[in-house]
Amino acid sequence: LFSVGGNFLEVLPEPDYVDEALGRIPLRVHMDIVVSTQMLTDPADTVVLLPATTRYEMVGGCTETSTERRVIFSPEIEGPRIEEARPEWQVFGDIAARVRPELAGAVRFAGTPQIRDDIARTVPTYEGIQHLVAEGDQFQYGGPHLCWQWVFPTPDGKAHFTAVDLPQREVPDGWFVVATRRGKQFNSMVHDKHDPFSGAGRESVLIGETDAARLGLADGDPVLLRNGVGEMAGRVFYAPIAAGTLQVHWPEAEVLIDRRRRSPEARIPDYNAVVELVPVS
Repeated sequence: LFSVGGNFLEVLPEPDYVDEALGRIPLRVHMDIVVSTQMLTDPADTVVLLPATTRYEMVGGCTETSTERRVIFSPEIEGPRIEEARPEWQVFGDIAARVRPELAGAVRFAGTPQIRDDIARTVPTYEGIQHLVAEGDQFQYGGPHLCWQWVFPTPDGKAHFTAVDLPQREVPDGWFVVATRRGKQFNSMVHDKHDPFSGAGRESVLIGETDAARLGLADGDPVLLRNGVGEMAGRVFYAPIAAGTLQVHWPEAEVLIDRRRRSPEARIPDYNAVVELVPVS
């Protein structure tokens, strides 16, 4: 396994299973800018840790795409460097060239400007990325407005909609459907124990007041959520959500998510669960 960034122990369901599965791999290579918990899982044989450069240390700069479709150039910033750290793209190119020597010329690049040239040739939507060279350079793919004047990129120029059947989930009497939510965090990296928008803490179990009253639960009461996968301790937090549902923070709720329940096409885990809520006296 060659893993760059991320942390399987924090983003995948059933972290105990994930830890055990990682431990069965004979050779693991982890490349990142910081140490993560998955690196510390005991290996079947060997673990190698490699330092990566940050985006700000990347010679030639790199780009990011914002949620409003802006492709923005991020220049290299001068400063101290870790001598052995390398950019991930360079290491991937070296590995691919060793595995498929006949493709070495296609997978190794002199620098990030050449990668941007290749992206522009390969992905028409990103035409213009090859011209980003300095701080402030950016463009908006698709233009300022998508589907301007109701013209869509389809053969007839119209939007096409498909009706889909909603999935059915059996919920035992008295149990809840629990959904995972974010707080003050970036992906799985938690920045604060309290969500400034909702006021909920990481341990909060968001529940509607009607359900809470039916169960005799006061705001702040300790509760236990459990199912066939695992259990999670938390505290009642009144919230305006639908009856029969709960919300808890991710990734803490991974212990309740069934790793075997996945979307049939993409095999993405279903980050929702059915749980029993038990008051803790």
